[in-house]
Amino acid sequence: MERFPRINHDVNIMGGKACIKGLRVTVSMILEQLSGGKSVDKLLEEYPYLSHEDVMAALEYGAWAVNVKNVKKRRGRTVNIVDRFE
Repeated sequence: MERFPRINHDVNIMGGKACIKGLRVTVSMILEQLSGGKSVDKLLEEYPYLSHEDVMAALEYGAWAVNVKNVKKRRGRTVNIVDRFE
């Protein structure tokens, strides 16, 4: 079972950033809007193609992503692994 069924990573969509599945809406955009003080209701009003469940999935994914501790070396730099769902 997929851990984040509403979240998708595709290198051909939004540069591979985590997005709401089927939309070109990044998790980071949702988190930035909410952290900037926008309410969930206002966000849903401004983006009517998003559902409340999409916003909650973005929050859940964001909480998970900041707790990822796996790192790997890529081209001499260390990066967090968040593109692999556990």
